Amino acid sequence: MNLQIDPSPLSGTVPAVPSKSDAHRLLICAALSRGVTELTGFARSGDLDATLRCLQCLGVSIRLEDDRCLVTPPETFRDGAELPCGLSASTLRFLLPVASVLVEHSTFSGEGRLPERPVGELLSALASGGVSVSASRLPLSLSGKLRAGRYRLPGNVSSQYVSGLLMALSVSPGDSTLELTTPLESAAYVDMTLACLARFGAEIHAEPGLYRIHGQARLRSPGSVSVDRDWTNAAPFLCAGALGRPVAVSGLDRDSLQGDRAILDLLTHFGAKVDWLAKDTVQVSPGVLHGIDVDLRAVPDLLPPLAVVAAHAQGVTNFLHAARLRLKESDRLETVAEMLCTLGGQAVAGPDSLTVIGGPLPCGGSVSGFSDHRLVMAEAVAAASGSRATVLLGAEAVEKSYPDFFRDFTHLGGRCHVL
Repeated sequence: MNLQIDPSPLSGTVPAVPSKSDAHRLLICAALSRGVTELTGFARSGDLDATLRCLQCLGVSIRLEDDRCLVTPPETFRDGAELPCGLSASTLRFLLPVASVLVEHSTFSGEGRLPERPVGELLSALASGGVSVSASRLPLSLSGKLRAGRYRLPGNVSSQYVSGLLMALSVSPGDSTLELTTPLESAAYVDMTLACLARFGAEIHAEPGLYRIHGQARLRSPGSVSVDRDWTNAAPFLCAGALGRPVAVSGLDRDSLQGDRAILDLLTHFGAKVDWLAKDTVQVSPGVLHGIDVDLRAVPDLLPPLAVVAAHAQGVTNFLHAARLRLKESDRLETVAEMLCTLGGQAVAGPDSLTVIGGPLPCGGSVSGFSDHRLVMAEAVAAASGSRATVLLGAEAVEKSYPDFFRDFTHLGGRCHVL
């Protein structure tokens, strides 16, 4: 789907959508528990559909009713399950260890760039726990059940490795330890996993770089749980508020464990104005923007919208410690740099960084969405704040995490139409 976006600064208030990251974890913990779990405030997306589909392949019953999701685990999980992970790295990295602790045999497949995204260290950890792995990348098959024991993982490749093993070892008979061999990046995502597991009765003692896990046959369903609202998907609209007119997002938890709530501090450092209008509603307004240094180790997904802000700021912005962004849905250091240059800005990608030179970002012409949902959202915000009409190619990529993005975009005054 190609869209033409005409200049029209965004303004107003839009509700935050449910958190994809929280929902992934709640779905899997519910599947590992005894009894039925009701997830409230649930919304589907491409990535969550992948997790729902894979859990159903393992024998889990899923019923969707409006914004509710009812999860009923089977008495016995389905051996030999074929698990199509679509484009979702979260689904793949969480369910590789989870499936290996539930069944003797499983097969995984993926689409798009997913077979290229790293899983090697996680597969090595599974192999050390008694699982035979057929290949080093998708498609692949697992044979043998993961046993309790001692595991080691790097902390600087993907926090999803850690989260997946924590979920799996929580239902592996016997006690286990998980040691990190390098400092943990994106630590907030592991904190989310630990908090979710605790809600379902898991027993994990966390120390710096070490987790002690008490395995049990099944977790315990709390009955009903609500899905947190999504700070990552709120970020593009909050960034839009720094560029023209005030924009507010409602339904956000200011004490959320999501690391991307750091968007507010970062926008403040850029020079934007941030105000809480109500307990759960935050507004960003324009200010005098200036370049800053941004450490992306804890917040990699914020690069695309923040790069648009940086392109409007005075001076130079350096996004640092960003090598992992080359392993996302696109090589985000290269694609964000190309996006900004195509739209009339200046940016240079380094091996572990992105440098953005501030100035006008007129937009206009055509820009690729790079099959990357985060890029498409950032481009839409940039185009709305530009001075010329812009054609956005491949806008359907937002289906991966935020299917209603363009509905909310137009609610805030964005002007777009399908070509």
